[in-house]
Amino acid sequence: MEELSHFINGQRTKGGSGRFADVYNPATGEVQAKVPLATVEEVNDAVAKAAAAQPAWGATNPQRRARVMMKFGQLINENMDMLAEAVSREHGKTLPDARGDVQRGLEVVEFCMGAPNQLKGEFTTDGGPGIDLYSMRQPLGVVAGITPFNFPAMIPLWKMAGALACGNAIILKPSERVPTTAILLAELLQEAGLPDGCLQVVNGDKEAVDALLDNDTIQAVGFVGSTPIAQYIYGRACSNGKRAQCFGGAKNHMIVMPDADLDKAADALVGSSMGAAGERCMAISVAVPVGEKTADALVERLVPRIEALKVGPYTAGDDVDYGPLITKAAQDRVKGLIDRGVEEGATLLTDGRDFSLQGYENGYFVGPTYFDNVTPDMDIYKEEIFGPVLSQVRMDSYSDALKLVMDNEYGNGTSIFTADGDTARDFANRVNVGMVGINFPIPVPLSYHTFGGWKRSGFGDLNQFGPDAFRFYTKTKTVTERWFSGIKEGGEFAFKAMD
Repeated sequence: MEELSHFINGQRTKGGSGRFADVYNPATGEVQAKVPLATVEEVNDAVAKAAAAQPAWGATNPQRRARVMMKFGQLINENMDMLAEAVSREHGKTLPDARGDVQRGLEVVEFCMGAPNQLKGEFTTDGGPGIDLYSMRQPLGVVAGITPFNFPAMIPLWKMAGALACGNAIILKPSERVPTTAILLAELLQEAGLPDGCLQVVNGDKEAVDALLDNDTIQAVGFVGSTPIAQYIYGRACSNGKRAQCFGGAKNHMIVMPDADLDKAADALVGSSMGAAGERCMAISVAVPVGEKTADALVERLVPRIEALKVGPYTAGDDVDYGPLITKAAQDRVKGLIDRGVEEGATLLTDGRDFSLQGYENGYFVGPTYFDNVTPDMDIYKEEIFGPVLSQVRMDSYSDALKLVMDNEYGNGTSIFTADGDTARDFANRVNVGMVGINFPIPVPLSYHTFGGWKRSGFGDLNQFGPDAFRFYTKTKTVTERWFSGIKEGGEFAFKAMD
């Protein structure tokens, strides 16, 4: 049995707590490794080492920090297959999906190569008689990133790239279910030239999280996960005087208008709802066709597409559309929600509860599942299922569909498929959701914009990556200056030499 480690001061370090969590192979249900769970003392020691390393890194000019990011990006590209295999082995997602996981994180690293431009301050000359003003962005010090299981590479890269490019040291606490990828990324960063101690990877559970939230040296915390935990971390971090950006759950809708290209809409719905086994915070889990004719036509297109999906382990290669869920508990929860959908009266068009794969009977698989005639009072609508389940809620009008989206407690992502520009523009302007797709199913912005949800999908004023990352991971200092270069004597200035 492989025993994993932390990454402290530039090297893999065994845990000292004696506590471990099992790391499973989701396709077989077998334990493939054990990961140490850090104590409060281990967390605090890692933070202290990061605090010792940060001043020199923070004093390194942004151009030199950017060169480390450039080398890091090169190493990620060179090791893409190795990283993707590590993601798939612990998460279960297909290799193409895992490569996408790494790629979307790499794009944020590439944006952070522009740190010198992003960290420029502002200058005002002659704000008053002989008075100039200028601002500068300075690192916070030591920050923390707490990342989820569903993107073992992408979200850790979102956290570490921005924090480090700004001159901070960062403590990364990845999900204990998928710990390996974060360690591999840390080693690549060391190879790229990051000084020892500037990135510490500490594995752990709630004890480690609370230690980070309560440590006075930690100046900011970034989190991605479920809404209850996001709200908890946000509240505790803020009460301890830290900056916090915490992103939670989602219930993403796609409105399908009668004038939409229904074949393209159906393809988009299948990929966005079932891809990565539905374990994406940007997954479209609710289809909202407008009008009975549109809904019936969508069913005709969706059922055969969903039934044709291939489910299996990542080792089956590119022929698999999606893999298992992350744990047995996740599998049981998704199946239980499907049961409740049937009990509540939704029409089950494709049923994934009894899916079984020869040789992988103990894997955490759920087949593709599609409900029609779902209503907003049903649990399968109200809860984030986080599995390969698509619910269809029929609406009579665009106004009713828009109200459904806007009344939902989550506001992460949403989409509309339509051929009418006026409808699309109205939707984009009015909907109270942070990321909007128009004829685009998964509206994750590119790295030079920013990622963040509204309502109960996000807590905090600043979003992830893009320009907001540089704002979040720095503090602004403003200087007002006036120079007295001489003293007036006899009506003339006698200038003094300045040291």
